[in-house]
Amino acid sequence: MSFDLAAYLADRRRAVDEALERYLPAKDAPPATIHEAMRYSVFAGGKRLRPILAIGGAEAVGGTMERVLPTACALELIHTYSLIHDDLPAMDDDDYRRGRLTNHKVFGEAIAILAGDALLTLAFGLLAEHASIEVVREVAWAAGTFGMIGGQVVDIQSEGKSVDAETLEYIHRHKTAALIRASLVSGAMLAGASPPALTAIREAGTHLGLAFQIVDDILDVEGSLEELGKTAGKDRRKKKATYPEHFGLETSRLKAKALIEDAKAALLSLGSPAEPIRALADFIFQRKS
Repeated sequence: MSFDLAAYLADRRRAVDEALERYLPAKDAPPATIHEAMRYSVFAGGKRLRPILAIGGAEAVGGTMERVLPTACALELIHTYSLIHDDLPAMDDDDYRRGRLTNHKVFGEAIAILAGDALLTLAFGLLAEHASIEVVREVAWAAGTFGMIGGQVVDIQSEGKSVDAETLEYIHRHKTAALIRASLVSGAMLAGASPPALTAIREAGTHLGLAFQIVDDILDVEGSLEELGKTAGKDRRKKKATYPEHFGLETSRLKAKALIEDAKAALLSLGSPAEPIRALADFIFQRKS
């Protein structure tokens, strides 16, 4: 019997959304504007990929969704904060995200900045209360200057410049892959993964994260606002360093596919409990948004 990814995703998304509803302040809690802005972006939709990967990482080594749900939610809050800040005029200057007006278009730039800050702060509050110090360290490293923020810095500095393949991979591994890897690894850590299992999951996460960003770059070229929920073609307009720009679309697609297969191969030693992650790997490659 083949694995039912659609049912798996629907069930985990529902659990994550219900937990996020509990953890986020009510929209009318004072000061109401900031809480409304936080909730606006968190509940704007999205695949909930990072929290679901955290759950999958735990389940792959015998853990449960319930044990990792607060950490999974923290990862979604960090991801959402990064999107709010990415969309600001000083960064990517985007008007749409997940098919809706971006946070700063609705609430203004100052509140959008503070909403992102508040989501990041809430995320680490959840981690401090529910996760281990090892997981807090893993997520902090992935979200900081040696991970997502560091990748964003080099991404910004590379706009309009001709970069080599090594710099391009640095940007993608740090800007995107670091937090995706940390999502898988955090779930596995909280579930008590053995060192060999943790190594396999870490390797798979790196491959998945890089593949995700390459596919994202391809979709920016081939997609539309209606499909993506965000403005298409902005990478070329801002002259960003991307795989399609550097290698072309077809080579980029082959690279992403190879990374997906490498991720699945890394998980072979974990057997059938890792099947949700393998199915998610194919989903990452085939997605249209």
